[in-house]
Amino acid sequence: ECPGTGSAQAGRAAACQGCPNQGMCAAGPDPAEAAELRTRLRAVRHTVLVLSGKGGVGKSTFSALLAHGLAADETKQVALLDIDICGPSIPKMMGLEGEQVHQSGSGWSPVYVEENLGVMSVGFLLSSPDDAVIWRGPKKNGLIKQFLRDVDWGEVDYLIVDTPPGTSDEHLSIVQYLSATHIDGAVIVTTPQEVSLQDVRKEINFCRKVKLPIIGVVENMSGFVCPKCKNESQIFPPTTGGAEKMCKNLNVSLLGKVPLDPQIGKSCDRGQSFLAEAPESPATLSYRNIIQRIQEYCEQHHFQEEKIM
Repeated sequence: ECPGTGSAQAGRAAACQGCPNQGMCAAGPDPAEAAELRTRLRAVRHTVLVLSGKGGVGKSTFSALLAHGLAADETKQVALLDIDICGPSIPKMMGLEGEQVHQSGSGWSPVYVEENLGVMSVGFLLSSPDDAVIWRGPKKNGLIKQFLRDVDWGEVDYLIVDTPPGTSDEHLSIVQYLSATHIDGAVIVTTPQEVSLQDVRKEINFCRKVKLPIIGVVENMSGFVCPKCKNESQIFPPTTGGAEKMCKNLNVSLLGKVPLDPQIGKSCDRGQSFLAEAPESPATLSYRNIIQRIQEYCEQHHFQEEKIM
């Protein structure tokens, strides 16, 4: 069993044999590389990772709406980094499909949705949205490092990192590279059914092994209220108690439950903010409560770090 990247046995335990990241884990962070990343990211105040062990639970949708929700405060500068190398959906969701990355003297420039909301994704580097990215781990790791080291993020209040499903190369890389600076924590997205919760438990275990703080869990697609008859249906029945019971069992916070709303998918396909298009939707109200809780956690985390320093 993986000892975790923060363990003294990282890269050296019997379970590490054959792992493609064994050499990187055993060597630990490169001091020069860590210093370079610290310099580039020193103006990033808060970093939040959005994770899920399961694909298709709405993780990228949540990342996009979290970025939109935070950027609604025009005094805040928000950056959204998409490290889902093989399935970059953030450009489409943010209305940036077809945009290109520009190089300046200070590095790659993010693509901006608004003046205070910048985005970076491998999707901007492809000649077509239909191009397949067929890369092995080392090349993925190299691009993630490049996104952190070579993108001119500038002064950023919140850096949101949208990750692919699972607990593999991209996740290990982003945690190791960001350990040179700081991560406020991870938001883990699930849906209510056991087939999703099974993988999310693995994700929580991953976070604990790599010493990544867990901000909390979001239960997405948590029921559907018919707009005509107002009856609620459980599209994904919580046969084992859903995210609420899992959070109690594993001692993590449940940030909130987001009900299904067909408008969410339509807004994402058009590259628009669902929060702005459907301000009265129960899903929007739930998102806003969750975003507020994440902001409160980050501010408290920042305050505690300042006290320690």
